[in-house]
Amino acid sequence: MDFTFTEEQQAAAEAARGVFAGVAPDAVPSPALTPGAVADTYDQALWATLADADVLSLLLETRYGGAGLDAIALCLVLRESAQVLARVPLLESSAAAAAVQAYGGEEAKTDLLSRAGRGEMVLTVAAHGRTGHDPAEQAVTARQDGGTWVLDGVQTAVPWAHDADVTLVPAHTGTGRTVLALVPRGHEGTVLAEQFSTSGERLGELRLDSARLAARDVIDADGAWEWLRDLLAAGTCALALGLGERVLRMTGDYTGKREQFGFPIATFQAVAVQAADRYIDLRAMEATLWQAAWRISSGAPGPLPAAGDVAVAKIWAAEGVRRVVQTAQHLHGGFGADVDYPLHRYHAWAKHLELSLGPASAHEEALGDLLATHPLA
Repeated sequence: MDFTFTEEQQAAAEAARGVFAGVAPDAVPSPALTPGAVADTYDQALWATLADADVLSLLLETRYGGAGLDAIALCLVLRESAQVLARVPLLESSAAAAAVQAYGGEEAKTDLLSRAGRGEMVLTVAAHGRTGHDPAEQAVTARQDGGTWVLDGVQTAVPWAHDADVTLVPAHTGTGRTVLALVPRGHEGTVLAEQFSTSGERLGELRLDSARLAARDVIDADGAWEWLRDLLAAGTCALALGLGERVLRMTGDYTGKREQFGFPIATFQAVAVQAADRYIDLRAMEATLWQAAWRISSGAPGPLPAAGDVAVAKIWAAEGVRRVVQTAQHLHGGFGADVDYPLHRYHAWAKHLELSLGPASAHEEALGDLLATHPLA
């Protein structure tokens, strides 16, 4: 385990920091005042800028126009994006492309990867299952019929589903294996309905009714879905960390200026202790995130599979980001709920991240199962 970032990883973070420096977290209407989606689509101008800065191709090999970096570099970039609530499918598209690169066939790689790296194609992943609580791979069935695969089922809360050109859908087969289907938007046998997240972003409920896909569009390699799921979870932890760090800075700035009885409230012991507790949360979130990202990137062995480190990181991220935004709201007083001040937006995004890919309790259960299967010496 080595938490020292390479020059390439640091360069990726610096490039992202430069791109996101000009992004305003309140560039769209407040989700508190918007009954539907805050916008019809993602921030396409920012997406184009990220493509020009080669941020979208970080994980891709050089033959696809990428930098050949790893999950750690992606998490560093995601951390920066969450500080400004960047409205782009950076996590989903990057992770999906990385899964295609690692496990997909040559035709799929040729068709998707270079265009995804240039920002010409958007990918997403249906990772929330039928209800958001059940395993995503159990929500859809896949069976072979001659030279094609037939998919049936429902996936809920698919991020950026109405914008993505291709959605990676995990599905279980009759033999208990999980495959990843590359489903184009508007494909025959699919129906996409609108859903909305707490952050005000438009999600999609994807229904598949005997949707047929050619064999070239289905990844049936062992471990593909598990690897992609871990990468998505680690990326979600990185988003939670970046958001939490920004919120704690906002809280420090506010409490350092807000005065009561002639003194900044930051000098009051009750305020300082709460802020210190949230700082500890963030440092724990950071340490567990890099442990998980390192396991995914390096494939290094450990007493538990990498999924165990991912579960620990997600537990800290879900609980930690919730505590950070709740404390921030408390210390800001009524000002924190003012829709002209961006803190309430961070709170809405934090709730979405807390529950995304499972709340802390779900990952505690998964960690328990892993410990029962792999008892520590």
